[in-house]
Amino acid sequence: MSYIWTLAEQANGHLKQVSFELLTRGRKLADSLDTKLASLLIGNGVSAEALRELIQSGADEVYYVEDPRLASFSCETYSNIMVELIKTYQPHTILAAATSSGRTLMPYVAVKVKTGLTADCTELDIEETTGNLLQTRPAIGGNILATIKTPNHRPQMATVRPKSTRPPEPDADRDGKIINVPFKEEWLDGRVEFLGYRKDAGDFENIEEADIIIAGGKGMKKAENFKMLRRLSDSLEGMVGATRDAVDRGWIGYSHQIGLSGKTVSPKLYIGAGISGSIQHLAGIKTSEIIVSINNDPEAPLHKIADFAIVGDLFNVLPELQKRLEGGK
Repeated sequence: MSYIWTLAEQANGHLKQVSFELLTRGRKLADSLDTKLASLLIGNGVSAEALRELIQSGADEVYYVEDPRLASFSCETYSNIMVELIKTYQPHTILAAATSSGRTLMPYVAVKVKTGLTADCTELDIEETTGNLLQTRPAIGGNILATIKTPNHRPQMATVRPKSTRPPEPDADRDGKIINVPFKEEWLDGRVEFLGYRKDAGDFENIEEADIIIAGGKGMKKAENFKMLRRLSDSLEGMVGATRDAVDRGWIGYSHQIGLSGKTVSPKLYIGAGISGSIQHLAGIKTSEIIVSINNDPEAPLHKIADFAIVGDLFNVLPELQKRLEGGK
């Protein structure tokens, strides 16, 4: 039986949230094929309780490869492990997150096992007549959505945008198997030495992890006005996001861009100021819990999906909102 696999991620012995988001995707595909779902984790120091959380969240089996030298991501070593496990277990499909490690590892592995890979998918499904994975992703700058298949090679491989789906509700009664895969010395690639991580200084923000996002669009008019959003985000302990229009105009850096050609986010609160709401941008915020739209155009598409739509001049609304917040403190 060919399983669906998801690639779990860990940092400092703790599972990353995207590990569980992928199980939502994988469970749907496995059920469509009437097969099992397995999660592969490479790392060190992950507790048995954390591994059980993968079972409770939808995995039928968890393959865990553990060694102190696997604590930090190494594409060469991780790929050696994946290639051998793929040859041993022959999965039908492998899903990974479109994170920095997923985007690095999956193409490397795909070349080694001579199969295809579709990157940065937003939708996944199974073609009923063939069992092929239907992999949908934005193309041509996000202006169209392309659906791609890998009909002649296995496993089928895809990376999925973080925050593009919500993790499943855990079921404490689910049963599954945790398989500890012994580490082999020949998997270790001695050409690479891990020295540490570096975050780019300056304008970088990891908005994918933000619980609160204050985003600005073309209606902000100029870069100077983004200070209003920064001040508001500081008051709410959030982060600043932007549309592609704002980024293309040089008002803010690309790491803040939300949408099909930027980041997909899923905050508890999203506030969009001066954003009309293109299809590409709305696709990047659709899993937000609460959406607030501020725009003087009553017909703005963002208003139509917002939980709270404020029709008004953002240059009046934002200062008043800031004033209320400071007064409340």
